[in-house]
Amino acid sequence: MRNAIIAIAVIAILAVGGWAIFGRSTDNTNNSSKTSSTNSPAQNQSPASTNAVTIQNFAFSPASITVKKGTMVTWTNKDSTAHTVTADSGNGPASQPLQPGQSYSFTYNQTGTFTYHCSIHPEMHGTVVVTDTTSATPSSNNSTTTNSNPSSPY
Repeated sequence: MRNAIIAIAVIAILAVGGWAIFGRSTDNTNNSSKTSSTNSPAQNQSPASTNAVTIQNFAFSPASITVKKGTMVTWTNKDSTAHTVTADSGNGPASQPLQPGQSYSFTYNQTGTFTYHCSIHPEMHGTVVVTDTTSATPSSNNSTTTNSNPSSPY
């Protein structure tokens, strides 16, 4: 009888632990906006044609994107800790620490390859490749931070 109680307790602990690890990540992906993620490391992903970057699992995903001149790129922190979006050099994104649920946007008005990182976690890197186009309507360089987590004070 005692062995049966111990076995049931172990199964219950494993079930709760599995839900805590896997159930929460499934819930987060269901609420994401039309972005995709893979289980491969961010550094191995090929360039994507999107203007949305997710910050999750201490990585920018996709790690490299290609956009047209005048495009606003938005980074959304879906991780459990704060991150920044900081240009490696020159004129580029320079966010304050983004708490979980917050987003930051930056408009790229010059062509070129722009690298960035998280100043809190320097091992996190990303790239934005901006191509020239005659159909894009350039707007002034600007950036915004939004908070989709109303309980956060940031």
